[in-house]
Amino acid sequence: MLTIKKYSAEYKKNWDELVAHSRNGTFLFFRDYLEYHKEKYNECSFLFFKKGKLLAVIPGNINEQIFYTHEYLTYGGFIIDNTLKTADILLLFELLNKELRVLKIKAVVYKPIPFIYHQIPSQEDLYALFLLKAKRLACDISSSVFECKKIKFSNSRKDGIRKANKAGLVVEESDDYAGFWKILAANLQKKYSTLPVHSLDEITYLQNHFKQKIKLFVVKQKAEIVGGTVLFITGKVVHVQYIAANLEGRVTGALDLLFSELINTVCVSCEVFDFGKSTEQAGTVLNKNLIFQKEGFGARGVVYETYKYTL
Repeated sequence: MLTIKKYSAEYKKNWDELVAHSRNGTFLFFRDYLEYHKEKYNECSFLFFKKGKLLAVIPGNINEQIFYTHEYLTYGGFIIDNTLKTADILLLFELLNKELRVLKIKAVVYKPIPFIYHQIPSQEDLYALFLLKAKRLACDISSSVFECKKIKFSNSRKDGIRKANKAGLVVEESDDYAGFWKILAANLQKKYSTLPVHSLDEITYLQNHFKQKIKLFVVKQKAEIVGGTVLFITGKVVHVQYIAANLEGRVTGALDLLFSELINTVCVSCEVFDFGKSTEQAGTVLNKNLIFQKEGFGARGVVYETYKYTL
């Protein structure tokens, strides 16, 4: 019989061990990642046990009588042990919903973990959401390259690579987050009047805690950074968290060279190279220029969805 407990700090080790050995978890669900900005939200996460053994967890927060899984994560939901089956997942939802009703929660916003992050198939939660008559709130399109089935680069991307090589650009791993953040912040401010989701202090803190999971690769012209990307390495998936190039980098094809090196050399041991979303406003607006660039590297569509159901 499965039982539920609300998360508290005494369960940190148990939580992290479950995530590490789960069939659909990534390092974004480790407590050190979840809690780097814990002052921003009202924590409400749960653990699920069977005969004293932890078999599932769900990270969450509460905002205005809505339970989110998680409001500050790109994706979330139940992180589960290999032994759990469909009936068990339905029971997890039943236990969670019962507990949330006690807390006077009126609705749940659930962000399923995209299939590319699953170690083995783990979409039982989508079936549970169907039974709960959940409404899809968002459908964002990301673009991924599968190592086992690569598509050739487009001519425009090949032209960019030739420009970069002619200009003498070089790709290298770096720890100069401050230098890259100047380019990234300037681009986001100019294009969207916004700032990176992570501040420089936050990304530096996270990289110090997850040195093998968060990496920066830059393109240099001589000693100057002209472009770069921050990668989140989540087991089988390399996810592009940030991309940016300055004017010189854009003119000389810096990003074309960068992603050619990453896809074809640096990241070949990973099964999926995910460029991230190219949509805004819950997926209703497609950034055609952005997805054109990603698809030029042979990337194709993977959706990141968000659902809501009432209690």
